[in-house]
Amino acid sequence: MKAWTSRDSAELYNTVAWSKGYFDVNAQGNVMLTSNATGGGEIDIKRVVDDLVRRGLSMPLLLRFSDILERQVELINHTFQEKIEEYGYKGRYHLVMPIKVNQQRHVVEELTEFGRPHGLGLEAGSKPELLIALALLDQPDGLIVCNGYKDEAYIETALLAQRLGRKPLIIMDRLDELDLIIKTSQRLGLPPNIGVRSKLSTKGSGRWAESGGDRSKFGLTAGELVHVVETLERESMLDRLMCLHFHIGSQVTAIRAIKEALGEAVRIFADLYKMGAPLQYLDVGGGLAVDYDGSRTNFHASKNYSLEEYAADIVYHVGSALDEQGVPHPTIISESGRALVAHQAVLVFNVLGQTTQRVDPSGPKASTSDDHQIIEDMREILATVNRKNYQEAYHDALQLKEDALSLYRHGILDLRGRALVEELFWSTANKIWRIAKELDYVPEDLDGLEKQLCDTYYCNFSVFQSVPDSWAVKHLFPVMPIHRLNEQPTRRGIIADLTCDSDGKMDQFIDLHDVKPTLELHPLKEGEPYFLGVFLVGAYQEILGDLHNLFGDVNAVHIRLDKKSGGYSVKNVVEGDRVKDVLSYVSYDQRSLMEQLRASIERALTRGTMTFEESAALVRNFEAGMSGYTYLEVPGLAETLLSSVLPSPALKLLQRSDQASEG
Repeated sequence: MKAWTSRDSAELYNTVAWSKGYFDVNAQGNVMLTSNATGGGEIDIKRVVDDLVRRGLSMPLLLRFSDILERQVELINHTFQEKIEEYGYKGRYHLVMPIKVNQQRHVVEELTEFGRPHGLGLEAGSKPELLIALALLDQPDGLIVCNGYKDEAYIETALLAQRLGRKPLIIMDRLDELDLIIKTSQRLGLPPNIGVRSKLSTKGSGRWAESGGDRSKFGLTAGELVHVVETLERESMLDRLMCLHFHIGSQVTAIRAIKEALGEAVRIFADLYKMGAPLQYLDVGGGLAVDYDGSRTNFHASKNYSLEEYAADIVYHVGSALDEQGVPHPTIISESGRALVAHQAVLVFNVLGQTTQRVDPSGPKASTSDDHQIIEDMREILATVNRKNYQEAYHDALQLKEDALSLYRHGILDLRGRALVEELFWSTANKIWRIAKELDYVPEDLDGLEKQLCDTYYCNFSVFQSVPDSWAVKHLFPVMPIHRLNEQPTRRGIIADLTCDSDGKMDQFIDLHDVKPTLELHPLKEGEPYFLGVFLVGAYQEILGDLHNLFGDVNAVHIRLDKKSGGYSVKNVVEGDRVKDVLSYVSYDQRSLMEQLRASIERALTRGTMTFEESAALVRNFEAGMSGYTYLEVPGLAETLLSSVLPSPALKLLQRSDQASEG
């Protein structure tokens, strides 16, 4: 048999396809950031993780790769500009980042920095997001798309932004905002840049298709659009209607839905223009999908089109349709936040332990004269199962397992007997699955057998905090080990998090043709850490994460290629939540908690149930816990990683040096 290689792992996990070539597996068996992402050298992610842990950062870690962020800004802008030139489009293109997709300060700051040469704008859907945009988008005519529900303060702030040289487009999502915009602008003496969001009848595709259509949450109907034009004309403000906006949902999986929406929207644009509105912008909203599974299909975790096709269809259809109507070409805006930021973030965590349906390769214990008949019956099934009778054998084994449970409940079968029946059942099930998985067709009633036989890997993270869409909407993210990829993964497992919640797990995984119930993983090695990565988590996950079981934000690190040295540099470290931080979020105060604890300690000392030394130890643990990370901190992890890169004598010398300095 051919030896397993890193390339086999790259193919198994389909790494290049879902990562757009930004990630791959190197010869050492580690996941790396490729030159496609950096424009130069490569970054070994396992080495980065090892270095960060040795610096004193605890797992889990969120790695943000600035090179990918910059690459995506350039790629989207370049692709649209290329299509504008190819089709002779007479307008321009503006990429806009919706702040809601990733509100983290360092991410938004980097986007505005990388986007400055391209005129990247920001979209705000609330007053807090508008304030972020005002502060960070410090460039002449910086485009701010103002969406969401608006009150007078929101509109006033947006209007005053014009005095800073910004270009705020106030998009009407509801008709009742019209009077508020008119009155506020007249009071301030500042003419507004007004946009209208059209409630298209066309729906998107995929999980968020209901964001569009006649029953969508936002947008104006055809009748309301006419009312807006008539009202603005009556107020001598029709010249301020500058933008038509639509949005058919996030993660639009099928290009056909985008084409249909464009057809409807461009017709509305032309009609509004002919009614006297000097429209200058067409905002096609979000929806540019990310191919999370690499299948290039219209599955909800994928898309059946490329960025090139997306840009070409928008530019061509808008230009040709408006040419037919004799309407000038507008500036095209897209709010492609998911496509901008999803790829740049990777969640890495360590595996804490593993449980498995252990099947003794030597077989169950030999039968004895005391064995119940049901045990002998199960032995016979195990001994006789083959390719001809495996399905019938499975049904019989299931029935015997249920019968054994009934006998146990009635006191006929003892605990040892029940344990032996279960051991025989799992040996039988394992044998049946080895037969079934080699067949062209697996019977429907055996579909769940693989999952029943798989391992559970217990991991140091919270699904609810770091990948909430995996739990909330069953969204799929690429998951794989970040090292040992030059070894064949011989186990299949699901991933369980730290929370005391049965939903705190990942048990659906990407596959090229289907969804896998288990993930290929390596057996754990004694004394060696095992790291897994969840990729493409840069969109929505951080801000949607919650504090289930009070697991807080994880340590986040911004990484960039150092082109001079060929290595990498750490740009920023954003520390995750400490225990005292998350307790304060739910109104607990460290001082008052300590006061209550000390009162309990004094009562225990009075009763004689605690010694002075024990009380001091408890107080120390309490104070240390308050300042500690909310996740499990594995003792000796840094030393273990250090020992893997230093020879034993050097490590001992370093340890003696540390001990001497402490003394």
